[in-house]
Amino acid sequence: MSENGFTGTAEAPDQNALPQLGLLAQYVRDLSFENPNAPASLSPGRPPQIEVGVDVRAQNVGEDRYEVELRIGATAKHEDKITFVTEVVYAGLFSIRNVPQESLQAVCLIEGPRLLFPFARRVIADVTRDGGFPPLLLDPIDFVALFRQMQAQGQPQGQPS
Repeated sequence: MSENGFTGTAEAPDQNALPQLGLLAQYVRDLSFENPNAPASLSPGRPPQIEVGVDVRAQNVGEDRYEVELRIGATAKHEDKITFVTEVVYAGLFSIRNVPQESLQAVCLIEGPRLLFPFARRVIADVTRDGGFPPLLLDPIDFVALFRQMQAQGQPQGQPS
């Protein structure tokens, strides 16, 4: 018996059998910004109404490798005129190992974009600021709720193939 009152040895779990998620690369796949009514849209006044859309997609690109795309689009309008339109497709290449097949979709469409979001958010903030507006700072996104909504709507585009 040891000093702490326990006998025997504890074996560390096999690290090769544990689920693993690794971010291998991240990048801007597509970025656009339009300011169609400049310079009139740059005059100070009431803040515009902003609509934001989010989509997540994933695909298998090799053995244990998945590309996850986080698509964020924002349209700002003042009255009926477009102030600005921006869209970013921010992607990451992930290594995913030892994840059961039934959990793979959730890992790709929840954990992948959760890791990518802060970087995509910064890109949107920078491009709106560089376009002459205050930076658009997006609120955090609940990717679990988004995943459940996609499942309820039967949207197959988000499924890793």
